Amino acid sequence: MNSAVTEATIDTTICVRGWSRSVRPPAEYTEALKRRQIREYGYADRRLRSYEEDHLIPIGIGGSPEDPRNLWPEPRETADGWNADRKDELEAVLARLVCARQVSLREAQRAIATDWIAAYRRFVTGE
Repeated sequence: MNSAVTEATIDTTICVRGWSRSVRPPAEYTEALKRRQIREYGYADRRLRSYEEDHLIPIGIGGSPEDPRNLWPEPRETADGWNADRKDELEAVLARLVCARQVSLREAQRAIATDWIAAYRRFVTGE
């Protein structure tokens, strides 16, 4: 977690336009990490473009920007459609809900870290 982001500080951190960009790690860092993790995870497809180096808990809801434990190479294409683009959609929805005080920061973090597909169904599609 990013220690600067708490329920009390969201108005001066994650809810400020451009804040996530200001703390995002440089591409050189994430590309090197992605390359290493693809090997470590044993992915057959080693093409970097096949993956998005994604934050398990997104920066936009207080995830650690650079902690390797919060970053992983997420497939851009999957047979079942649960891929990086759909997770990005959930991340945007959760950030809006947290900033609107409709979902607590902790609840959003827990939901996406525990089972992001279930969180997508709950917060995006209302299933």
